[in-house]
Amino acid sequence: MLTKSQSPAGKRVTVLGLGRFGGGIAVARWLCGQGAKVLVTDQAPADSLAESVQKLAGLPIEFRLGEQRENDFTDTDLVVASPAVKPKSPMLAAAEAAGVPVTTEICLFAERCPGRVIGITGTKGKSTTSKLTHLMLGPGAFLGGNIGGSLLPSLPEMNERSVVVLELSSYMLHWLGKIHWSPDVAVLTMLGSDHFEWHGSADAYIDAKRNIVRFMQPGSVLIRRDDALSRRFEPPAGVKTIIYPEPDFPQIPLRVPGRHNQDNAQAAFLACMMIESNGAEALRRVANFAGLPHRLELVHEVGGVQFIDDSIATIPEAAIIACDAFLPQTVIQIVGGAPKEGLVYEAMCDHLSQRCIRVLTIGQIGQSLGAKCSNGEYMETMAAAVARAKELARPGDVVLLSPGTASYDQYPNFEKRGEDFARCARL
Repeated sequence: MLTKSQSPAGKRVTVLGLGRFGGGIAVARWLCGQGAKVLVTDQAPADSLAESVQKLAGLPIEFRLGEQRENDFTDTDLVVASPAVKPKSPMLAAAEAAGVPVTTEICLFAERCPGRVIGITGTKGKSTTSKLTHLMLGPGAFLGGNIGGSLLPSLPEMNERSVVVLELSSYMLHWLGKIHWSPDVAVLTMLGSDHFEWHGSADAYIDAKRNIVRFMQPGSVLIRRDDALSRRFEPPAGVKTIIYPEPDFPQIPLRVPGRHNQDNAQAAFLACMMIESNGAEALRRVANFAGLPHRLELVHEVGGVQFIDDSIATIPEAAIIACDAFLPQTVIQIVGGAPKEGLVYEAMCDHLSQRCIRVLTIGQIGQSLGAKCSNGEYMETMAAAVARAKELARPGDVVLLSPGTASYDQYPNFEKRGEDFARCARL
C-alpha cells in the first residue's frame, strides 16, 4: 500500500469500480495527475457507464468495462477499490493472494491529510451532522468523505492548521481499519443495524464502525450518545469522551424539524468546540439551517398540508424518528419498498399505528407492512399513495415519505424515490 511518503508516480494502478454515480472518477483523475498508469475496470457495460467515462475523457486511462480480468489485479502495483465493492470480492482476493496491496480513495486521503480531522459516522444522521459541523467551522474548513466528494484534489491547499470534516460510512471505516487510522475528533450519531449484505452480519457492521475510535491517539476526543450500541465504542486510554445530548443544552435555531436534528446540531457544536471555535459564531452560521435534500425536506405545501421528503430513511428506526418529529395524529406516512436483510419491522408498524392518521404502504414489502399496521392501507405505487394522502389530509397535517426500507424494487436509489414523491406532491 502507498504510504504518505510514497508517490504513485510510474506505478501501475487498477481502479476497481467506476460506477454509474462516479465512485472511481475522482481517484482515477488524481492518480493520473500523480503520474500513475491507470486502468479502470467495472463489471457494468460501457453504455451504462458512458456519463462516468466521459468525465475522464482526455486522461491517459485504460478502460476495461463489462468484464473483469484476474491478471488486472495480480499483475499490477496497486488496486484501489470503490467503497461499494465488497471486501470478499474474488478480484480483491486474487490481488491479496498475489501480494498486491489494496486500498481505497479514503485511505489514500487519510494517509496524506496534514490537518486535523473530525470524523463523523452513524447509521443515520451522519450527513446532517457533517454538514452542520462544516457550516459551524466556517470558511476554510474542508468537507468530504461520504458527503461532498473526494478531497484528494484539495490536498495541495491543506496544511497542519487545516480542519477537515469527513463523513465516514461503514464501508470506508472497514478499509481505514486496515491502515490503523482514526480521526482526531470522532462523532457518533444514531446507531442501528444496516448493510448486512456488505458486512455479513450486524456485529461485523458495528465492528467496522468501531474503527472510528479503535486507533485514536491520546489527546483525541470521542463524542457519542449514551446508549447500548454507542457504549461499545470504547476508545484507547488517553482519549476524552463527551456524552450527548445534554438535556439542558439550549435549543439551536434550525429550520429543519425533529428532536434528532437538535441532537445532531449539538454533536456538531461539541465537535467544533474541540477545534477551539467561537461558540456564538458557530451557532450563528447554522441559524435557519433547513436540512439536506431527502432528510425531512419540505418539498410542497398546499391548503395547510405539508409534504415532507425523508426518503433517506432506509431502516425502521429512522422512520420512527421521522414520525416523531411531528405531533401525534397529524401524520400520513408512506412506508415500504425493498426488503433489507436482517431488518424487522414490527416495532415500526406498532409505533406508526399509534401515532399516524394513516400508514400508506408501497413497494415489494408494502402489502406485508400494510397488514402489520392497524391503520395501514396498501397502495403499491408512490403515485397512488400520494393521491390517497391528498384525499385524507386536512389543514395542519403532514404527508411524510419516510419509508423505513430500501428503494431498489421501484427506484435506483433513495434520491430518485424522493424526487418522485415531490413530483407527485406537486401534481
